[in-house]
Amino acid sequence: MSKRRVFDIDFDEAAVPAGTDNETPARRGPMAAAISENAEALGVRQAAEAEIRAENDRLAHEYVALKKNGQIVGLVPLDDVKMSKLVRDRAADRDPDLDELKASILAVGLSNPIHVEETESGYELIQGFRRLSAFRELRAETGEARFNSIPATLQARGAQLDVLYRRMVDENLVRRDISFAEMAQLAMSYAGRSGQSVAAAIDGLYASAGRQKRSYIRHFAHLLTVLGNDLKFPEAIPRATGLSLVKLLEDNPRFAGQVRAVLNSQPARDAVLELSLLRSAVTGGQSRPKASKPSVSRTSARTTIKLNRPEGVAKVTASSGRFEVALDHDFGAIEPRRLEAAARAFLDRLKD
Repeated sequence: MSKRRVFDIDFDEAAVPAGTDNETPARRGPMAAAISENAEALGVRQAAEAEIRAENDRLAHEYVALKKNGQIVGLVPLDDVKMSKLVRDRAADRDPDLDELKASILAVGLSNPIHVEETESGYELIQGFRRLSAFRELRAETGEARFNSIPATLQARGAQLDVLYRRMVDENLVRRDISFAEMAQLAMSYAGRSGQSVAAAIDGLYASAGRQKRSYIRHFAHLLTVLGNDLKFPEAIPRATGLSLVKLLEDNPRFAGQVRAVLNSQPARDAVLELSLLRSAVTGGQSRPKASKPSVSRTSARTTIKLNRPEGVAKVTASSGRFEVALDHDFGAIEPRRLEAAARAFLDRLKD
């Protein structure tokens, strides 16, 4: 049996096929490949988490800014809303128009949220006294869970007191039923808390009102300073009567005592009787007889105006001794007190 010899063969480098590397790269094992893939995945995940944190920080800053400006809306538990920080400018008696607001809330919900400031123990009411009162009455009357919370815009805590008062005042200036006595009382309360004079408080709080209106508020503040403890229904005093009382108080030092005596003679009086007593005091306190009214010149002029209203088109006709409003609306169904207030406001406006 022949033996086979093994020969060592040395290949010349030139004999290596074209395109073949001289050195074969090292082959990675499964563990090394897994580690590399995990490292790449970890890098991607960390980058994604960094983007999420940056987005969360941006949203958090945006939320804080919106909250600071009172632009965040949420549901607030009714029992967590307090009314101790700001003195309200509403009369203590129940608002006769509250039933209409309740009916609207029952039908379509609350369209305008209240405005509150966050506190350590809950929330402090800034705007929305009537809306809050309506929700509380509806919860008591219906027992429905939907009235346990009320929509509110949230104001971050720490706002200056004058800013909160101005927000409340500016909202109330658009109300047609707020009286000069209520506005004066609010300014007096704010002056006591801020250390300002009443005149400065009126100029600051009612800066958006006209100069003449601020003058009226100052006169009513003087009236409340002199007779405030003896008046049960100051919010029922019309502007003309209040200004007449102030003039008599300034001209006659004894007039205040006379008014107090008249008021205290009727301790069980209501708003109508109190106003009647005040008007009688004004009439009796006039030192000079009233000049006879000049005769009103009559004209044949006739003016017709058409106004677009939510209820429809109102046709207004004005002539000598007559003012008519034609509108598809049942004016006879309006509560007499509201109708009287509207008529008084209209006539007072014509004298301005």
